[in-house]
Amino acid sequence: MSANGHEEMAGSAEADGFSLVHLDDTPFAAEGLRAFFAYRDLGIKGATGGRVGAQVIRARPGRQSEPEWHVHDVEFQMIYVTRGWFRFEYEGHGEVTLRPGSCVCQPPGIRHRELGHSDDAELIEITLPAGFATHAAEAPSR
Repeated sequence: MSANGHEEMAGSAEADGFSLVHLDDTPFAAEGLRAFFAYRDLGIKGATGGRVGAQVIRARPGRQSEPEWHVHDVEFQMIYVTRGWFRFEYEGHGEVTLRPGSCVCQPPGIRHRELGHSDDAELIEITLPAGFATHAAEAPSR
């Protein structure tokens, strides 16, 4: 057992793909794609050799989104809202408000932008691959 009462394996990613992380082992970090969010890695990237990524993304209170159209170079991207709300605009689908329990599969290359979020907003994001590029995009024609 470690000092925090967890088994020694906590926070590890094993070569066989096994991963176990606890909240107190993997704190939120301000480094990430957007300055108005904090990110918590769930250990899946290490366990899968970068094939899959999973993270919790949480709003940084008092900071708001910068609604810029963009695309991600991903094969798969899913978000599941656990707390608060997010407002997005998606190419071909318009504006949507996501709330706890909302789940979105964002197809590869879909143009989108985040329009706003609540101070307590939080979501889980799963991507293939774990590391991917994000590019600015032109606004879709209406």
